[in-house]
Amino acid sequence: MKYRLMDLLACPICKTFPLLLYVFKESEIEVSRSVVRTCEEYCGFEDKFIRDINNLKCNICFSKEIIEGIIICNRCNRWYPIIDEIPHMLPDDLRNKDNDILFLKSHIDKIPEKILHQGKPFHL
Repeated sequence: MKYRLMDLLACPICKTFPLLLYVFKESEIEVSRSVVRTCEEYCGFEDKFIRDINNLKCNICFSKEIIEGIIICNRCNRWYPIIDEIPHMLPDDLRNKDNDILFLKSHIDKIPEKILHQGKPFHL
């Protein structure tokens, strides 16, 4: 997943924007050209609105690929795993409880306490 996707994502349940991003594992890729800014409102790499950033680092952002992490909605406490570069932003009824609990347990030291104990749709 690219950081710039955070400029587009909102919580599928309550529609909150922007969402919080916690990156557990990322990789570097080679960018062969100069990058023109693509984010319109929010920079996921800087975790700030574009209007609040003096010096955008788009070239650095484009060279990063998020492999594992978690996306969190601060409003409704829902969380969405990023697994193998793919954000899994499914509605509650389509999520697999066993897989979600396993994800939480495997990253227990990196996930905020609030999500571990009160996150929706599942928590520890």
